[in-house]
Amino acid sequence: MHIRNKRAVLQAVVAAGAVWLGAALPLAAEDGLTLKVTAFKQAVAESIAEDDSVAAFYRARDFAPIWTGAGDADRARRLALIEAFSLADVHGLPVRRYNAQSLLNRMAQASDGRSRGLLEVELTRTFIQFANDLQSGVLEPGKIIDDIKRELPRRDPQMLLTRLIDEDPTAVFLSLVPNSPEYTRLMRAKLRLEHKVRQGGWGPTVSAGSLRPGNTGNAVVALRNRLTLMGYMKPSLSMSYDSEMEAAVREFQEDHALPEDGVAGGDTMRAINVGPEERLKSIMVAMERERWLNLPEGRGKRHVLVNLVDFHAQIIDDDKLTFETKSVIGHQARDRRTPEFSDVMEHMVINPYWYVPQSIIRGEYLPALRNNPYAAGHLEFVDYRGRVVSRESAAAYAASGGAFPYTMRQRPGPGNALGTVKFMFPNAYAIYLHDTPSQHLFSREVRTFSHGCIRLDDPHDFAYALLARQMDDPETYFQTTLRSGQNTKVPLETPIPVHLIYRTAFTKAKGHMNYRNDVYGRDEILWRALNDEGVVLRSGRS
Repeated sequence: MHIRNKRAVLQAVVAAGAVWLGAALPLAAEDGLTLKVTAFKQAVAESIAEDDSVAAFYRARDFAPIWTGAGDADRARRLALIEAFSLADVHGLPVRRYNAQSLLNRMAQASDGRSRGLLEVELTRTFIQFANDLQSGVLEPGKIIDDIKRELPRRDPQMLLTRLIDEDPTAVFLSLVPNSPEYTRLMRAKLRLEHKVRQGGWGPTVSAGSLRPGNTGNAVVALRNRLTLMGYMKPSLSMSYDSEMEAAVREFQEDHALPEDGVAGGDTMRAINVGPEERLKSIMVAMERERWLNLPEGRGKRHVLVNLVDFHAQIIDDDKLTFETKSVIGHQARDRRTPEFSDVMEHMVINPYWYVPQSIIRGEYLPALRNNPYAAGHLEFVDYRGRVVSRESAAAYAASGGAFPYTMRQRPGPGNALGTVKFMFPNAYAIYLHDTPSQHLFSREVRTFSHGCIRLDDPHDFAYALLARQMDDPETYFQTTLRSGQNTKVPLETPIPVHLIYRTAFTKAKGHMNYRNDVYGRDEILWRALNDEGVVLRSGRS
């Protein structure tokens, strides 16, 4: 149902006097006001006893109601709550979780102090649930996918409830919506695509495995029709793969990170044949992910954003892209995938050592050392005090089969695994951004080759952009330091938030939606989890 239609229905319900949304609650014929108020307070107190924040809110107001009273303010909150629930599916939320119809029924039946008290608490809890879902996410992602290392930015329930009594309730509900431009664009894209699905989608899929300029026939017509319904072409009766179609295919390829050759080859055709329902799922998962990043303090006026599945790292200044470079992320193997989290970049290291991860030491280098004490000759061994120890001593420990007490590292130099610079945002997952000598990997479309850290195609330019805020000539400083060959830590005078995200669907300020492959399979898992919670496609299909 269209938003305006929903509001019209809601207004009609209120105008008709249905339940008591716009009226006072029915009062019970109890033996005196004191008994009635006591029953209400007791029901509230019993129901919220184990919820410290909500209990503190109600104690501070002597358990006076905020929903179930007869005054205008309580009526306004009830109306705002039910109207907000009516728009839950616009945001891709689980409508059944709020059970508006059940609440309406209970409102109509609440005829004594105790039932009103229980209803008061139920409305408060449902409000908090809805506020959390809309403001910071439906799911607890770390419980579903271990590699999503995010603590959801939940707001304090007492603060949310206090806002309800201090501010206009409709304005409070509007403020719950994530205010990022990306969330707004995703929501609009969701509504447009839902409308397209209701109209029949993008038409039949294209049966040909590939098509190219100069081709003619029914398959070309099917391709033209599908691209037209997607918004890449204007309607036409042409049956040939002409220059207009070639331009449309190039634009489609750009939006899907495919080679922009204008040929509808195998990969391009598979992407064209993905149905709108599948794309709609990606958008709704992206909206959920965007809610996880709805931080009270924001993402940072300047921040680094790495969309893992887009294989790019970006610097964002005041919501505008100011720098971008290709990236390589962790391999698809379970123990090498790059996690998702946010942290703060504090410094960079020019001419870095590469400290070998313990997993690689145990899995690769120790077995090699047991067979050959001179294996891994490009690495040196360091004790817990940072002192270099002899290879003979390290090899003896390796051969003994006991606990290996040393770290292994590679000295700075042209062949260093981290290249010439690394960018540090200290975290529990040992993930950072860095240069790499394996530059050929950046020519690949799918760049999943690392052990988890993120490699950058243009790390020097990335460093210049970061340092430009704190020195006049960052390039000269960087290159002079690099040529010295000395391992040099360079603090950032203003630490920069870093957000490692995973978006198979994302927008640009202008143009079509962009889609990427779900290389780790995370979005598929998240969609199933959302569906289990009650999130469904508008078409009714899950």
